Amino acid sequence: MRDLNFTINRGDIFIIMGGSGCGKSTLLRHLVGLKAPAKGQVFYNGISFWEAPPQERDRIMRGVGILYQSGALWSSMTLAENVALPLEQYTNLNPGEIREVVSLKLALVGLAGFEEFYPSEISGGMRKRAGLARAMALDPELLCFDEPSAGLDPVSARRLDDLILELRESLGATVVVVTHELASIFAVGDNSVFLDPETRTMIAGGDPKELLAESEDPKVQSFLTRGETE
Repeated sequence: MRDLNFTINRGDIFIIMGGSGCGKSTLLRHLVGLKAPAKGQVFYNGISFWEAPPQERDRIMRGVGILYQSGALWSSMTLAENVALPLEQYTNLNPGEIREVVSLKLALVGLAGFEEFYPSEISGGMRKRAGLARAMALDPELLCFDEPSAGLDPVSARRLDDLILELRESLGATVVVVTHELASIFAVGDNSVFLDPETRTMIAGGDPKELLAESEDPKVQSFLTRGETE
């Protein structure tokens, strides 16, 4: 990918979309400090992330929570222990305060009472929600999701979409979602960028619903209407 230029506004649910292999997850890794771009800059509130000193990059990343595609929970740790880990690493909270925060975060994602369960003892959708509770542990301003609906049945996927909307409203977080799932794109997205693997750049951006109604690019139309012809 090259020549990407877009802005994620505060409070957006921003969709990075496109077909398989177009670089969606790689772009997300550039945005959240896991991979430096070959060229170009990523700005957080006017600060060039990759040109900032390490301490400043660490400070910025403390405000970012990530839900990985698989959930990425530690299998040998309970859900409570998974959510507690970033709190133990990056805060001065005592064990009692950490337990309170952990219970609150798990309750926010509908997992109250599951603190002592291990990842292997719950469903895929519940593991995704537990991963989200951990991503929210440090009250990030920016929440990022890498293919959150991957591997979920339609009902679980819709519940996760509803949860994303609820968290944006209740926490005031900005949300970035990597996905190719049309149901999720139209259910939660209010801003987006469309990546095209053939031209290796972005060929559209904006509200997905407006792109569906107004874009004249055949690739964008084909992607956003593919469910109608399947």
